[in-house]
Amino acid sequence: MLLPDYEARRNRVLRKFREAGIDSLLVSSVANVRYLTGFTGDSSWLFLAPGCQIILSDTRYETQLQTECPGLTAEIRDAGRTVLDLAIDRIAAAGAKRAAFEAEHLNFATWQALSNRLATGPANLLPASGLVERLREVKDRSELAQIREAVQIAERGIGVVRSSLRPAQTETDIRFLLESAMRDFGGCGTAFEPIVGVGPTAALPHAHAGSRRVSEHPVLLVDWGAVSCHGYRSDLTRVFITGKPTKHIEKVYNTVLMAQQAAIAAIRPGALCSDVDRIARSLIADAGFGRFFGHGLGHGFGLEIHESLRMSPLSQQVFEPGMVITVEPGIYLPEKFGVRIEDDVLVTATGCEVLTSVPREFEQSIVGVLA
Repeated sequence: MLLPDYEARRNRVLRKFREAGIDSLLVSSVANVRYLTGFTGDSSWLFLAPGCQIILSDTRYETQLQTECPGLTAEIRDAGRTVLDLAIDRIAAAGAKRAAFEAEHLNFATWQALSNRLATGPANLLPASGLVERLREVKDRSELAQIREAVQIAERGIGVVRSSLRPAQTETDIRFLLESAMRDFGGCGTAFEPIVGVGPTAALPHAHAGSRRVSEHPVLLVDWGAVSCHGYRSDLTRVFITGKPTKHIEKVYNTVLMAQQAAIAAIRPGALCSDVDRIARSLIADAGFGRFFGHGLGHGFGLEIHESLRMSPLSQQVFEPGMVITVEPGIYLPEKFGVRIEDDVLVTATGCEVLTSVPREFEQSIVGVLA
């Protein structure tokens, strides 16, 4: 198994300080702390400054930190102190003048308390945005291995679901079966709550599985993902045709598939995310379904299911080798049915690689009339 180089990751963040106009950084995002240290707990911050890399935690995690973060200094508080106390001490000890916090992750009350504590000292508290998240957009070899594992677990899980579909199953029955199957195949959990929708429920992009039964409509949409043993995720969506499909269902399905495949073909280094989104969106609009596709075409993922890379009409981001993104156009017809087809795609040096392999052609999606 490829091991991440956490120290190299932290040093990459430190090299961004001059450009960001800061001399230290308090990392409070759970995912960012994990990315930079390998620590799998919570309630802990990472303090970074030139010559100083310290994780600020508490007694619950003292032994765990020794195991998961060998070589990284840990400062442990007891119940009589707070993480803010440790942060103030570190900022003072480092002689920081321009101490930054993660603007997207520190809540207002914590920011206010930290700001008040620093008001009488020489350090200015400054917001920093996306310093770690931008580094996380490009995956290293160890991350890609974990994402591939998460994809494989998810695909094995959906195989169990497809082979055991029955008319009386509810959306919730399918959700629980899928979650159990992915754990049986080595998943450490689900990447998110699986979306399982029959007919009208499938027209809700983020529906919760309910009591609608498979027999009630020939369209069954499943959006699911697994978590690998090191916390990396996968994200797929497929539509299964469980009864006799209408020509309308087939048209909607093939429109979505055509849009998805055209978008994937356009993904390569240097391509603008909004341009790729436009390719899929225009094909769906030309087919007469434009107003039924309202969300972005895709998003980055990794330690979190939604990371900072985005494909939407507003995105000005450019693809780079090593980025991993979902491609998931959809058409959602209220009170009727919805179709979304989603695959995980890696940007390579010369184009892209589709990491997911669950069949997606219309004929391959037909399970048949279930008995």
